[in-house]
Amino acid sequence: MEIKITSPAFEQGGLIPARHTCDGADISPPLQWAEVPEGTKSIALISDDPDAPMGTWVHWVLYNLPPETRELPENIPPEQTLPSGAGQGITDFGRVGYGGPCPPSGTHRYFFKIYALDAELELPADAGKRELIGAMQGHILAEGQLIGKYRRR
Repeated sequence: MEIKITSPAFEQGGLIPARHTCDGADISPPLQWAEVPEGTKSIALISDDPDAPMGTWVHWVLYNLPPETRELPENIPPEQTLPSGAGQGITDFGRVGYGGPCPPSGTHRYFFKIYALDAELELPADAGKRELIGAMQGHILAEGQLIGKYRRR
């Protein structure tokens, strides 16, 4: 099953507004998604840039969102544990929470990947994308992705 994920801030394949990047307020964009499969116990999200010069750059790691969650508002605070109980991991910026696009040159693609999982995940406080992907193995019921682009002025 595929989960349709969208953003009111940008269209699939469209440009991410500067406010969600290092050239603006560097705040997370609002995201919305469709129903998840029956049996979903948690939702995870990874945002990364496969076009980074040194390999894929991780911009956001979010896990254990409650299964009834269908959207994330703009500007999720950079806290390890959110009021919903969801956790945020360490990005390649070396900090917790969202880090917006900041490509050194050219236009880069930014993938917002969502996963419906049949379990809540036990992860250490300093978990990153690699740990999250490892913990999700064998638990993914459905997934989807939204791609945005950004080029610095």
